[in-house]
Amino acid sequence: MMSTTNELFDVAVLGGGPAGITSALAAARSGAKTILIERYGFLGGMSTAALVYPWMTFHTAAGDQVIRGIAQEIVERLMAMGASPGHLRDTIGFVHTVTPYDGEKYKLLAFDMLQEAGVTLMLHSFITGADAEDGRIRSVTLHNKSGVASIQACCYIDATGDGDVAYYAGAPWEMGNEEQKVQPMTMKFRLKGVRHDAVKQYMQSHPEQFYSKSLIDQLDELPLTGIMGYYDLWQKAALPIARDGVLMFAGPGEDEVLVNISRISGLDPTNTAHLTKAEMEGRKQVFQLEQFFQTYIPGFENAYVSQVAPQIGVRETRRIIGEYILTGTDVLSARKFHDCIARSGYPIDIHDPKGAGVTANFIAEGGAYDIPYRSIVPKGMVNLWLAGRCISTSHEAQATARLTPSCMALGQAAGTAAALAAKQDCSASDLSIEQLQQALLDAGAELGK
Repeated sequence: MMSTTNELFDVAVLGGGPAGITSALAAARSGAKTILIERYGFLGGMSTAALVYPWMTFHTAAGDQVIRGIAQEIVERLMAMGASPGHLRDTIGFVHTVTPYDGEKYKLLAFDMLQEAGVTLMLHSFITGADAEDGRIRSVTLHNKSGVASIQACCYIDATGDGDVAYYAGAPWEMGNEEQKVQPMTMKFRLKGVRHDAVKQYMQSHPEQFYSKSLIDQLDELPLTGIMGYYDLWQKAALPIARDGVLMFAGPGEDEVLVNISRISGLDPTNTAHLTKAEMEGRKQVFQLEQFFQTYIPGFENAYVSQVAPQIGVRETRRIIGEYILTGTDVLSARKFHDCIARSGYPIDIHDPKGAGVTANFIAEGGAYDIPYRSIVPKGMVNLWLAGRCISTSHEAQATARLTPSCMALGQAAGTAAALAAKQDCSASDLSIEQLQQALLDAGAELGK
């Protein structure tokens, strides 16, 4: 039996990850009656459910901050709670800064900020369908402990990560590279009992083993944030995991690291059987890796798994085709767009869908690229916006736009746009770009203007 809520919302946000949180905040702060729907009992998406840590990056490789607005407000409020040190120099040498944070306090802060903004929150609710006609969504269907429910709104934001709302509504989409292969999934976990001083000493005495050779002589002055390397030790261990070395990040505790090594390739994260297989294999790899660290890496002799992500980390699924498809060429050439609604300085970062490596291509002159409004408007849809990794990009461009700070900025743009469209009773395509950009600038967003 289906129940329909009596309330008609101006904006319904589906998905409570970083993009969904900022979408709902932006919409509500713009005066829209807003509901945020999330499948878990907490918010944060991949940041909390998959332990994606730290946030990378709010800056360009040259050090210019290009993501501000609500995303920066969240960082500052976490800092006030003692839950983040703010933006720190990256000791991997891959990007300019990283932003460590306490995931549990981020969950709490998200609740607080949404309540302050007057957002209606519905947890433990899984979207299972959308009623759409001629490109206009009339309602979305949810399953939860209360049964089956229908939510109605003037405007909808797909912040599900997988593009579920757009998919159910009939929007066009594509997935993966030219062979339809997506980036691998990763089960992230934390190790406690790590001696960071021993880690630093080993890095300083074996610089050839690490990506950040040029930064290793600064480790006595810089806080240790990230480590990419131990290449010889990894080869010596010969683990059955398709990686070419170790990737981990220090913190948030003084004796903790977040490990980003496990890799499950060749599976489709939108296929339940494949996801089940990935969850099982990912957890098996976690304890293979625990033994590897204890046996091979100095400073980890007494380290132990203290937390495993509630779910497998997903980098790539559906990319909804919008009015413009952002390309890898756009990214690497630091392209500017007249309808810019967000920017990013993160490089193209593709974890090989079939092999062990990671391909990184950096933006010209350490700059930033624009993300156009047309890339968050699905082709043929009237009242739907995209926020997060499912926006309209190529496989290559998605490998940078998927990063958390970019998703936060996209969420603010989508929420602001949906609120304006609801107020003006206009379609996504007819919304004034100039008015949207001014509203974003007024709210502290960075558009390069």
